[in-house]
Amino acid sequence: MVRSHVPKSAVDLLAEVPLFAECTRHQLREIATLGTPMQVPPGTILTEERSPGSEFFLLLEGEASCTMGSTTQEPLTSGDYFGELSLLDGGPRIATITASADCSLLVFNRGEFGTLLHSSPSIAIKLLLHLSSRLREAETALTH
Repeated sequence: MVRSHVPKSAVDLLAEVPLFAECTRHQLREIATLGTPMQVPPGTILTEERSPGSEFFLLLEGEASCTMGSTTQEPLTSGDYFGELSLLDGGPRIATITASADCSLLVFNRGEFGTLLHSSPSIAIKLLLHLSSRLREAETALTH
């Protein structure tokens, strides 16, 4: 099997993504190999609110603006990520993300990610545990 080189920085940034926090370094490298590097200029719309989505983005370098409805959020910078919900369920985007500077991204496709989850049940279980924890936290916040 031919393995593509995965920069250590990409693996380190993936380790900071809560969705992947329980994964081992080996699993993070495996996930990172699925990512497609992408360079975009300022003004590129990466996601559009309410549009269907199927990718997850990890911002390696650059800056992007984030708007939800008419509200502008804090800018996204190196190490930030977006699209994790659409990666898992293919549902509509909750924000519009636009590159505000030259950006270097690692983009993960939903289909390829699904293949990884089928071939590596241990990663799928860790993601389910993380999502279960997040759901429990949200439920607790609503009931208190």
